[in-house]
Amino acid sequence: MKLFKIHSDKEKLLHEKCVEVELPLSQEKRQTILDMVEYLKLSQDENFAKEHGIRSGVGLAAPQIGLCERFYAVYLVDGEKTYEYGLVNPKILSSSVKKAYIQGGEGCLSVPEDVPGNVYRYYRVTIKAYDAVSQKDVTLKLSGYPAIVFQHEYDHLDGILYYDRIDRKNPFYEDPEAVAI
Repeated sequence: MKLFKIHSDKEKLLHEKCVEVELPLSQEKRQTILDMVEYLKLSQDENFAKEHGIRSGVGLAAPQIGLCERFYAVYLVDGEKTYEYGLVNPKILSSSVKKAYIQGGEGCLSVPEDVPGNVYRYYRVTIKAYDAVSQKDVTLKLSGYPAIVFQHEYDHLDGILYYDRIDRKNPFYEDPEAVAI
């Protein structure tokens, strides 16, 4: 298991647009992505996280580990479904008109202090990518919390952090049409 150095939002790299990854993946690149998934999985184990001084996370993008490349890992258990992906060169094919937000606000492994406010994202998205975990092209239809997580990580690939999406003048504005999660 690799313990990654998580880069902070103060670093320029986290505000840059990432470059596409050449496919087929090298074994080294695939291993990095698999290590990212494993890191997330273990970060969610309270004892492991405490012992190693890491924060719990459900997603991790390449820029957060110092690589300006278009890939990210997700490990998330949502009800009965487990999302375990290493998406390479993801593209959002479609999104809903309806928006959603996490009531308690979003967080990020690269943002050490909380930035309060509502972050509006699409309630539903369809994402196409190469998945390094299954080693197949995948098309994911996501809604609710998983859709928010995958969009948060996708934003990292374009140099966008969650707090860039918070209304500066009215951070807790509640859109009556949006779904609170």
